[in-house]
Amino acid sequence: MSIDSNAGEMFIENRTFAEIEVGERARLARTLTREDIELFAVMSGDVNPAHVDDEYAHSDMFHTIIAHGMWGASLISTLLGTKLPGPGTIYLGQTLHFCCPVTVGDTVTVLVEASEKELEHHRIWFDCLCVNQRQEVVIEGRAEVIAPTEKVRRLRVALPEVHLHEQAALFRALIKQAGAFACLRMAVVHPVDRDSLLGAIEAAQAGLIVPTLVGPEERIRAVADAYDLDISGCELVGTEHRHAAAEAAVALARRGQVDALMKGSLHTDELMHAVVAPESGLTTDRRMSHVFVLDVPTYPRALLVTDAALNIDPDLAAKRDIVQNAIDLAIAIGIHEPKVAVLSAVETVNPSLRSSVDAAALAKMAERGQIQHGVVDGPLAFDNAVAAAAARVKGIVSPVGGHADILVVPDLESGNMLVKQLDYLADSQAAGVVLGGRVPIALTSRADSALERVASCALAVLTVRSSAAEAATQTRAVGRPVVTQR
Repeated sequence: MSIDSNAGEMFIENRTFAEIEVGERARLARTLTREDIELFAVMSGDVNPAHVDDEYAHSDMFHTIIAHGMWGASLISTLLGTKLPGPGTIYLGQTLHFCCPVTVGDTVTVLVEASEKELEHHRIWFDCLCVNQRQEVVIEGRAEVIAPTEKVRRLRVALPEVHLHEQAALFRALIKQAGAFACLRMAVVHPVDRDSLLGAIEAAQAGLIVPTLVGPEERIRAVADAYDLDISGCELVGTEHRHAAAEAAVALARRGQVDALMKGSLHTDELMHAVVAPESGLTTDRRMSHVFVLDVPTYPRALLVTDAALNIDPDLAAKRDIVQNAIDLAIAIGIHEPKVAVLSAVETVNPSLRSSVDAAALAKMAERGQIQHGVVDGPLAFDNAVAAAAARVKGIVSPVGGHADILVVPDLESGNMLVKQLDYLADSQAAGVVLGGRVPIALTSRADSALERVASCALAVLTVRSSAAEAATQTRAVGRPVVTQR
């Protein structure tokens, strides 16, 4: 008799000692993935570089020294504990011989066969064999169990879905992506605390920016000395106070002496007052807005949230620019045709709820080409914007539902609360940038880590380089015949 293990079965049922005959067999098959190794490392604390280190993971060593022993042994235990004999089995011991390595991508078939029974203590010995997809023996040996004497049949317990999240992996990828371009000249405004100064220095060391430090010279040098930070390679523009620093940095950008700004140790409104000044600021014909790029451990992709920092209660025209700015940033960081969820409290248009009306209008504007290069849908509630299951339950048919790249919030209050909830309750990390002006602004929080500040610089770099590439494309297209339809 042979039994095939099927993890998709609704019920789990054992074979009692009396039912099992010598020669009875069971089998299961599993494919080893990189995630299996990482999960094993998390559970066991095994940090052998040959198992988990990226330096080894792409080398020949990785493919020949995988720690397949515990993984293969666990498959044997799984088969004996869930199928033959199944629930109620008491595992007494096993003797295994590991014949050849198992590598990522290998499919291992596990076979157990009852070879001996002992009536008095209900013991059964099983011959165990594991073979790969090439029919090579990778593990062989023997296991001893006490088989159950009572029949068990019950619903199979659904295992939880496990998401392995590598902290800061998204930001490291953005920094690496931005590092492929030439450095950006960036004015760092009022960097008179450790984190803002360190963020600028580390961004320079990462090859992202050439920083110009703008602020009270004595205070900047005092911070550098206090924390042993080397600013010898940075240009320093001395100012009397933070308001003067903001004005001086904006003036540098207007004159084309820097390509971007970075907020240091001052309030956002203090910097933005100089940025939006009518005669001397950096405004354009597009509304300026802020975009957070969040690395959320429970979400499988980068999540952009806008506008949670700049526009307090934007009207429909402002929201159109807010959406377009976010789409442009998403494309700059490598998201092709980003999916935009315009959030409200409901999924249907309610004339009494302005956010739902604005969301529907924005979706229609995207259909008519007033918003470009993204898929926009709304109104969508937060749950069905990020969870496909929630969208299905509510009967929402949407190309965005459950797969949003960008969340457009109704106003600054709701957006700010959402970002901080994800930060403090979901252990997310946030980088951010202001778009829509003459230059991008890395608008960091005073509570941001140095890594988040460097990632914000990376966003500025990618934005500038993406805009330059688009401008070059348009320049090359000049002189081509244009066909209009009437």
